Amino acid sequence: MSHHEISRRRTFAIIAHPDAGKTTLTEKLLLYGGVIQLAGAVKAKRGRANAVSDWMEMERERGISITTSVLQFPYRGLQMNLLDTPGHADFSEDTYRTLHAVDGAVMLLDCAKGVESQTRKLFRVCRQRSIPIFTFVNKMDRPGRDAFELIGEVESVLGIGVYPITWPVFRSGVFRGVYHRMARRVYLFDADHANSSSTTGAERPPVEVTGIDDPMLREALDDAGYDRLRSEADLLDAAGDGFDRERFEAGELSPMFFGSAVNNFGLEAFLETFSELMPPPRPRDTDQGPVEPTRDEFSGFVFKIQANMDKAHRDRVAFVRICSGRMVRGMKAHHVRTGKDVRLANPTQFLARDRNVVDESWAGDVVGIHDPGNLEIGDTLTGGSRFVYEGIPSFAPEHFRRLALVDPMRRKQFATGLEQLAQEGTVQLYRPPAGRAGDLVLGALGQLQFEVVRYRLESEYSVQVRVEPVPYQLARWVSRADGKPLDLDALHDAVEGMVVLDVRDRPVVLFDREWALRTAERLHPEYRFAETATGVVVRAA
Repeated sequence: MSHHEISRRRTFAIIAHPDAGKTTLTEKLLLYGGVIQLAGAVKAKRGRANAVSDWMEMERERGISITTSVLQFPYRGLQMNLLDTPGHADFSEDTYRTLHAVDGAVMLLDCAKGVESQTRKLFRVCRQRSIPIFTFVNKMDRPGRDAFELIGEVESVLGIGVYPITWPVFRSGVFRGVYHRMARRVYLFDADHANSSSTTGAERPPVEVTGIDDPMLREALDDAGYDRLRSEADLLDAAGDGFDRERFEAGELSPMFFGSAVNNFGLEAFLETFSELMPPPRPRDTDQGPVEPTRDEFSGFVFKIQANMDKAHRDRVAFVRICSGRMVRGMKAHHVRTGKDVRLANPTQFLARDRNVVDESWAGDVVGIHDPGNLEIGDTLTGGSRFVYEGIPSFAPEHFRRLALVDPMRRKQFATGLEQLAQEGTVQLYRPPAGRAGDLVLGALGQLQFEVVRYRLESEYSVQVRVEPVPYQLARWVSRADGKPLDLDALHDAVEGMVVLDVRDRPVVLFDREWALRTAERLHPEYRFAETATGVVVRAA
C-alpha cells in the first residue's frame, strides 16, 4: 500500500516573476482538480476575490503573495502537492527554501516579457538542485513575443535545453489554440468564450480537439493560420530530436507549453502532460547517503516555520516535507538535532485559511506540525534513526536596517517578536557577541521584508518600531579555513567590519563596502567568507 501511495504523490512549486500570472494559474489548477468551484481571478488585483493561497492581511492589502502555503488537490488519481511560492522579488529566501522541498517546478513566463531577473535567480536554485522544470508561457491572449524567440531566450539565458510540447495556433494573428506535438492533436478554443468576460475563469472553455491533418482545421484557422502552423510544426520536427525524459528528469531539458491561464486556454493539454511527466518523490541526500522515499521508516525535514497563522491562538506551525515512509497522527518522531522525541499530535494540511487534520501522510506530502518553539528550519525528524538531511542554505542579505523601539516599556514583546520572525526566516537577525556593545541589525534580501517585520510586530505583538538605516552593505558567514573553532576577538581585530552572530549563533561579519570585504579576503586567507550558510552551527571558541 505504501509504495502505491508514495507513487501517487507529485510535489512541485510554481516559480515566476511578479505579475506573470502565478496566482491565476494556481487557482486554475485547483479549479481543474475540483477543489474550488469558481476561480477568484478578477482582472484588477485590488478588486479580486482573495486568492485561495493568500492569507495574511498584508498580502490581501497589497495583492502579493508573501508566505508560502501548501495546496493539495487530486488530479487523475494523483495527489498533487503544490507549494505556492512568493512571486515578489523581495521574498526570494522563502522561495529558495521551498525549492528544497519539491520534486519539480513550473516556470511561468509572461509571453511579452520572457525571462525576467527574478526568474533567473530562482531558476539557478533549481539548476543547483537538478530538479525537473516545466516552462509555461502565459498570457498568450495578449500581444507577445515570437515563440521561437522565447525558446532561444530560455536556452541562452538559463543554459537549459527546451522542447516545446504544445505550440500556439493563431487565426488572423489572434491566439486560438495549441497544437500538442507528442499527441499530434490540435486544441481549438471557442472565440466567443474568450471574449465573454462573464465566463472567464469560472469554467473550462469549450474545446474542439482535432488532428493536425484534419481538413476542417484549415477552415477553423483560415489559410494563413493553417499554413503557419504546418510550417512551424515541420520546422520544430526538423530542428531537434525527440523528447528526452532522462535529460528532463536531470533538470537539463525543459518541456515548454503555451497558454492563457486567465481564459483556461492550453491548461488541460498542459495538465495532462504534466501529470504524465512529473516524477514522483525521489531519494534525498543525508549525511549517511541517500534515503529512498519507499523506506519504511518515517523521515522528513522542516523547510518553513510560520507563526500566528491563527491570531486567536498565537500558534507556530512548522512545515515538514516527508521524505520517506508514512506519518501517522499522534506518532512520536525523533528530533535529531536535540536528540529528543516529539509527538506529532495534529498534523495539518492547508488550503489557504482552511486546515484539515490528517490521519496519515506519505513521502512527498507536506504537513504543518504545531510547534511550541523547538523546531528550526532545516531540522530532520525520523522514526528513530540519527541521520540528517542536507542543510537548507541561508543567503547573504542585500539590505540592512536597525529597528528603534518607539515605547521602551514594550522591550520584552519586541525581543519575543523579533526572535520569532528571525526563526521563521522572515528576516535575518544579527546581534553582537556576548560582552560587546552594539545594535541589533536586520538583514533581508529585499526592502519589503522590513515593512513586513514592522507590520507584523505591530499587528501580532502590539509593538511599534521605526526602521532606521545602517551603513552595512554586505554580510558574510565566517569560518576558519583549517576547520578549527573561531576566536571572535581575533576576528574582530583582523577585519574592518562588524562581527555579529546570527540567530543560530553562526559568526557573521557585516561590511560597509565591497573593498573592505576584498581586503579581508586578501590579507586573511586563514578565514573563509561565505555568501551562503547551511544549517550547521559553528560554535564560537
